[in-house]
Amino acid sequence: MEKLTNKEEEIMHVLWDLEKAFVKEVLAELKDQKLHYNTVSTIIRNLEEKGYVSHKAFGKTHQYYPVVSKEKYRKQFMNMATKRFFDNSFKSVVSYFAKEEKISAEELREILEIIEKKKK
Repeated sequence: MEKLTNKEEEIMHVLWDLEKAFVKEVLAELKDQKLHYNTVSTIIRNLEEKGYVSHKAFGKTHQYYPVVSKEKYRKQFMNMATKRFFDNSFKSVVSYFAKEEKISAEELREILEIIEKKKK
């Protein structure tokens, strides 16, 4: 999977939430209200070229929908970030968040419970 730009990711989040949408519906959901219709349309077509989105034609207009799930993208993103910034060590990822106080001891216990349940 090809890496997405920040705007592409933002649009993908809208499409994941809406499940299918016309450009005007995506535009209405975006935080950056200064974007022009044509800009959003171009970004969505780029997403389609990258294989993240497809469309159903209704005359001259298109309804877009994601073909890559949010979970699949998340997995790929996390694997890439872990490889690039944490020497491919998920232990380093968790300890980073613990050191930065982004995860509590209680949350770590919950993670351990999930791991233990998976082993069984």
